[in-house]
Amino acid sequence: MNTIRSVCVYCGSSPGRSDIYMKAGHALGRSLAESGLRLVYGGGTKGIMGAVAEGALRAGGKVTGIIPRFLLNREATEASLGKFDDIVVTENMHERKHRMFEESDAFVALPGGIGTVEEIVEIMTWSQLGHHRKPMVFANIAGFWTPMLALIDHMRAEGFIHTGHLVQPLVIDKVEAIVPGILVEAANAGTPSEGEKAVIEKM
Repeated sequence: MNTIRSVCVYCGSSPGRSDIYMKAGHALGRSLAESGLRLVYGGGTKGIMGAVAEGALRAGGKVTGIIPRFLLNREATEASLGKFDDIVVTENMHERKHRMFEESDAFVALPGGIGTVEEIVEIMTWSQLGHHRKPMVFANIAGFWTPMLALIDHMRAEGFIHTGHLVQPLVIDKVEAIVPGILVEAANAGTPSEGEKAVIEKM
């Protein structure tokens, strides 16, 4: 059985046009903290990113923020980052994403923009290549990810998602169901979270 200790949350550094997104961020952060899970995220203190971190911190949770140096004063301020128990400043985006992967046992995509799409797609790509078997979740708040999910289904139907059985993200509409869903998925997993060695060796 896989053990979930930390969950990476990808999401927007903007609040979006509906307050439902910010509320979802707060709720997910709180849920992680109440379940004893560490939040790993992009280190921003604005938008949905800030809401997730605030929700976790207010509930007494542990937060690891990972942010590139050049975004320090765009997505956050150095002073505001002082409230985290663990902050990692990387030299570039590539290092940030790799560190987030290493620190996390599962991944959740809340609503966000192009960067959020790029992050969760990369995690799905690594899963398809056998690099990991960590749970992946689309938090489909108010149907936000429905167009993206339709595109994935279309790619699968057209034969462009090879070893598609390795790319099976959970789609969860309700914030309160995300953490339980991750824990059930990890408990039912029949492969190690770090991936299958035989597949990785073929990469």
